[in-house]
Order: sequence, then structure tokens, then C-alpha cells
Amino acid sequence: MNYQLIAETVMVSHFLFVLFVVFGLLLIVAGGIRRWRWVRNKAFRIVHLGAILIVVLQSWLGMVCPLTHIENWARNAAGEQPYDGGFIAHWVERLLYFDAPGWVFGVAYTLFGAAVVAAWFMVPPKSRRAKKD
Repeated sequence: MNYQLIAETVMVSHFLFVLFVVFGLLLIVAGGIRRWRWVRNKAFRIVHLGAILIVVLQSWLGMVCPLTHIENWARNAAGEQPYDGGFIAHWVERLLYFDAPGWVFGVAYTLFGAAVVAAWFMVPPKSRRAKKD
């Protein structure tokens, strides 16, 4: 089994998840301003809200993301050194030389989650039925 490929695939998936959460909110806000109908798609909005709520819940419970666990397991199995802490904390530190306690990320996730909830009410999703009425 190619554990390095598994680790890299999980890392890319994790990165895409983060992009979806972050840029999803930016697109929702921009779409609300520019009146893009697709940002009101209820399925998209439920998945987006659920994604950040999972992150917030994990941070409140002091859990490391399951994707981080899987990636670290695969890196270990491939003979590589896994990273300490969570995926975002690791890459923020590595990319921006920013080292912060875990609670800082928990607060950031919570504030971001609050922004996603606020966007839910400011740019409310619409079901397909609402479009026909």
C-alpha cells in the first residue's frame, strides 16, 4: 500500500475542505451583495454551515481533526515524520511562521463560525420551492 500517496491525498482533501469553508463564506457575502442566486442554494448553504460547525465543535472539545489523524497515520506508515497538532495550526505556522496556543485557533474558528451563521441570516438560503412561488 502506498501510504505516502494516502497521506498526500488526505492533505489535499483537507486543504480543499479549508478552502471550501473560507472561500465559501467570502462567496456567500459577495453573492449577497451582487445578487448571485447560486449562493442562496439551500444544499450548498447547509453543507457549508455544517462544515464550519464540525470544526468549531472539534475545537471546543479539544479534538484534532480526523483528517489530521489519518494523514499522520499514513505518514508514520510511510516512514515520514507526522506533524504535531492540527492541520491548520501546522500549516499556518509553517507558511506564516505563526505559532499560537490551540485556544487561539478555537476562538478564530468560533468567530468564523459566527460569521457563517450571520451570513445565513443576512443572505438567507432559498429552497427550490421558494423560487417557483
